[in-house]
Amino acid sequence: MRDIDSDRMLIHVERGKGGKDRDVMLSPSLLVLLRDYWREARPQGWLFPGQSRVEPLSPRSLNRAFNSAKRMAGIKKPATLHSLRHSFATHLLEADTDVRVIQVLLGHAKLTTTARYTHVATKTLRNVSSPFEHIQDVT
Repeated sequence: MRDIDSDRMLIHVERGKGGKDRDVMLSPSLLVLLRDYWREARPQGWLFPGQSRVEPLSPRSLNRAFNSAKRMAGIKKPATLHSLRHSFATHLLEADTDVRVIQVLLGHAKLTTTARYTHVATKTLRNVSSPFEHIQDVT
């Protein structure tokens, strides 16, 4: 719980993908949900404790919860927890978020790693006007 900074609206991620620490944005609506959950569950230590309550939720338990949520939502398309990372990056790109900001949020050391996500941002590509259109305006 100490990793949630509601004043700055950030979540500190420890040992995320690649074992890297980073800060990511905290959505105001997510903060409301987390506070409601905390008031109801009153977890000690970890916000989402594992079976022993001293350890965090295990990757296996998290995968089970993810797959259960997918089934309950009626999602039949193959997806993994890592798919959420790709979706996050793609939605940010489609919302015109600077690729360098996305690089920081994902914890990538190299911009070329982040650039891999650009191939799936079709909405962004569709909305870019061709330089050819500008040439026609001149003639």
